[in-house]
Amino acid sequence: MDRHALTPQEQASFLGLIETLADLARPRTLEWFRHPDLNAQNKLSGGFDPVTQADRATEAAIRACLAEQRPQDAVLGEELGIESGASGLTWIIDPIDGTRGYLAGTPCWGVLIALADAEGPFLGVIDQPYIGERFLGGLGRACVTGPQGEKPLKTRATETLDAAILFTTFPEIGTAAERTAFERVAAQVKLTRFGMDCYAYALLAAGHVDLVIEAGLNSYDIAAPIAVIEAAGGIVTDWQGGPVGESGQVIAAANPALHAQALGLLQAASS
Repeated sequence: MDRHALTPQEQASFLGLIETLADLARPRTLEWFRHPDLNAQNKLSGGFDPVTQADRATEAAIRACLAEQRPQDAVLGEELGIESGASGLTWIIDPIDGTRGYLAGTPCWGVLIALADAEGPFLGVIDQPYIGERFLGGLGRACVTGPQGEKPLKTRATETLDAAILFTTFPEIGTAAERTAFERVAAQVKLTRFGMDCYAYALLAAGHVDLVIEAGLNSYDIAAPIAVIEAAGGIVTDWQGGPVGESGQVIAAANPALHAQALGLLQAASS
């Protein structure tokens, strides 16, 4: 099965299911957020890549629902790995994107859930349980719901880098060469900000920022943002202008013109 073969009834079913999954995740993430007994284990030797009981409980709850509702689909999650399926569809889960921020008590982490076929993700949710904001994109929908009600998602029409706002999560982005390439773009924009994790992609989809450039990402970090941003009119590629793949390099832009300018600088630095 792929996105082009979905009937209107199937599309409505998937839209309802992804919201159900996000609803399941909210209380499990909030149970441990800013909790004095929150514990983190480090998954990375020589660095810090934390996982908490909230990450595991949230992914387990999502997977349990999918096992009941869509047992024929594959599932890929950050904490519990891959389960194969026979439908040609894959659910991609990052139960808490921004666990470092979650540990620090900041509200800029999020729950990421995406649905993908062989062409890539085509439905996604970026959910921020503490703020109560949900960014949904795909299958004809592009909206944010939250404290200010429901609003459509639409990326900005910023035409030039000198008017653009740029985000990346870590100032020490990627390798030394990737950092040099990023700085080439940062030198041209109006404003560069750091942090936010998946929330930066949500802000791009909502029309508040123009570019997010990152390196070292995994598929579960970016699948949902791809779907949400593309539904809002933006563009997401790797640093070569192709589909985001194993390189972990991502450039998300509000529109093709701005994407082309930033991509040119990244490639010029690389060459």
